[in-house]
Amino acid sequence: MKAKIIDFINHLLLYDYLLFGGIFVLFLLLLVLAIALKNKMGLAIFMVLLAFTVLTVGSVVGYIKLHQYLFKNKIALHEVKALEFTEALMIKGEINNTSKRPFQECTLYVGVHKVSHNQYLDRLYPNFPFKKGALKLTERISPGQSAPFKLFVEPFRYTKDYNITIKGECR
Repeated sequence: MKAKIIDFINHLLLYDYLLFGGIFVLFLLLLVLAIALKNKMGLAIFMVLLAFTVLTVGSVVGYIKLHQYLFKNKIALHEVKALEFTEALMIKGEINNTSKRPFQECTLYVGVHKVSHNQYLDRLYPNFPFKKGALKLTERISPGQSAPFKLFVEPFRYTKDYNITIKGECR
């Protein structure tokens, strides 16, 4: 856990610091407003709750949306194949940098989930994959360029219908 926190802090950008600083200033302003409204207890409590909500939810959602905007990418799958002599699923494709910033590294997350012919379960299954895999690409990808990848999900013994969800997080 300590390594993940240190890695997170080491990869923060100037935009991240500006986002977190702005959220903290807004938090402080809402707390000062709550103190100024101490005569109206209901409104003051609402402002304190709003301040802590902005601090927690705003930081998480803001960070995710900021990185989705700054590091846009498209992933194209070329081949998904269950290997015959090995209990593995091979996924070939490429990741394309559609942002204006170069990618230093990308982590691809793959999930394999069941397919049922029930529309409600088909909406639920992508959120709970029964097999997961990840691949870290360390090559530099310039804007407008793409990089091929080959990922294996092991062990894979599922013989029925399945779908693949893949997501790329780049920096």
